[in-house]
Amino acid sequence: MIEIRIHGRGGQGNVVAAYLLATAAIDEGHHAQAFPSFGAERRGAPVAAFVRMDREPILRRCEVREPHFVIVQDPTLLKSPGVTAGLREGGRVLVNSTHSSEEISERLGLEAVALPAARLAREHLGRPVPNTALLAAFLALTGVLPVEALVKALAERFRGEVLTRNEALVQAAARAVPQRAWKEVTDAAGA
Repeated sequence: MIEIRIHGRGGQGNVVAAYLLATAAIDEGHHAQAFPSFGAERRGAPVAAFVRMDREPILRRCEVREPHFVIVQDPTLLKSPGVTAGLREGGRVLVNSTHSSEEISERLGLEAVALPAARLAREHLGRPVPNTALLAAFLALTGVLPVEALVKALAERFRGEVLTRNEALVQAAARAVPQRAWKEVTDAAGA
């Protein structure tokens, strides 16, 4: 089973990101769960969302406490101690940031990839919502699902111009990261 924790702020599409990733996994024949954890339910408040995916039925129902991967939509949250808490040995972090991957890795003391997801989203969608770009990068880095599975999940939710723009964003974000650089983590998890 692969466990992912997504950190962001209210309004950045954390919950939508979790549901899109779970939908993509289910469409590809996996079992999946996606659910949020809210503190104060307001725009800008920290939000965590959780995703599990496996080829077998998933019986665990608690929050993801020991993720294989952490996706951070708001880089200011890197100052919060709980963001990378419980990350499994060898786990990886994907951050929406204009800083370099090396700088983020050094700051965290963990292997991380930085992607200017909000900037890419603004270019393609006209709004700095980083969730779709980060999911595309995550899939490209891990190879756990094909990037096309995300496009299919988006097509279940959006139509017309919004879908077309999101498809272009997915392709741009997937090209912006090293393909399957984190595959060994997914292989070790048995995915």
